[in-house]
Amino acid sequence: MGDSDDQLASPAKRTPALVYLDHHATTPMDPRVLDAMLPYLREDFGNAASTSHALGWRAEAAVEEARESIASALSARPGEVVFTSGATESNNLALLGVASAAGGGHVISVVSEHPAVLDPCRQLERMGLDVTLLPISPQGLIEPGAVEAALREDTLLVSVMAANNEIGVLQPIAEIGALCHGRGVFFHSDAAQAGGRIALDVQASRIDLLSLSAHKFYGPKGVGVLFVRGRDPRVRLEPRQWGGGHEGGLRSGTLPVAQIVGMAKALEICRAEGHAEQSRLRGLRDGLWQRLSSELEGIRINGDPEQRLAGNLNVAFEGVDGERLVLALSGLAVSSGSACASATPGPSHVLTALGLPDSLAKASLRFGLGRGTREADIDAAAGWVVEAVRQDRAV
Repeated sequence: MGDSDDQLASPAKRTPALVYLDHHATTPMDPRVLDAMLPYLREDFGNAASTSHALGWRAEAAVEEARESIASALSARPGEVVFTSGATESNNLALLGVASAAGGGHVISVVSEHPAVLDPCRQLERMGLDVTLLPISPQGLIEPGAVEAALREDTLLVSVMAANNEIGVLQPIAEIGALCHGRGVFFHSDAAQAGGRIALDVQASRIDLLSLSAHKFYGPKGVGVLFVRGRDPRVRLEPRQWGGGHEGGLRSGTLPVAQIVGMAKALEICRAEGHAEQSRLRGLRDGLWQRLSSELEGIRINGDPEQRLAGNLNVAFEGVDGERLVLALSGLAVSSGSACASATPGPSHVLTALGLPDSLAKASLRFGLGRGTREADIDAAAGWVVEAVRQDRAV
């Protein structure tokens, strides 16, 4: 019996404990979020569009309560919150919706945006619109003056992400928003990485369209939000799908009530605990960098070292084969770039936009710290990375 137990346990003994430092790709659902969702997966399973019975009424009430909660977190009005499947859909609806409603014009974005913005920009070009992609500084930042210089009489929309998904830099969205508002140009921000991590105020930052994904801040996958300003100015969008007129006609489809409730709960927790959590993550992140930089030569931080998300650290390692490095870190969940671009060969477009050569861009790791990260995780991760880099350089 004892021998059998040992044999059953041996695979687990051979597998190193996983340290998860890939919170920019996705976050684990907070148990409190699941608790809030469960009633709407079981007894209160009604369709929020069913207006003839109590199950539908309860589902609709849950959706509207969640809408009000999310609107409050953004300093928006409930009617300006449109539920989607996530930030990718929200970005597509924002960019393509504005362009289709206007019938043409000019759009400005940035070379370091997520593919969920860059690919719609390419589609806009195929539709006959002009698109300007602005360069970034070696620190990954965009200057508001560069946006101003690129504005034209026919500019419809400027799209700049709040926090970069790879290097974590925080763009000056309030300054860009004020600039766009003064020129009568709509301003969109992909806030998938910023949501739940930094305060977002669409009024103070003069944001007209804003995209969120729940799974980036400990909520469920498959649900997100597009904030669409309803006045001063009102944003007009052409929907991207039809079939029932849900969400004010902007996004038809049966609403995932449980996921919507979970998203609101996740954002509520972040609002209540976010300041202390981000301060703790900043300390852990700085400790990780100090450990790596004290034990390894030839490494550098990608992106501005200060103006970045508290839980983000992106490091380039000179003289290292990036693919071998990731493979050597079997017990550490990190990435070498965006999860959404991981199937694309070649170096990260964000890192090359910083001016890194391809070899160094490929030899970079993105560390994404999160709610479950502890000091022991940082110690283990630092030790594994130092050992793996030394071994690879020796080869």
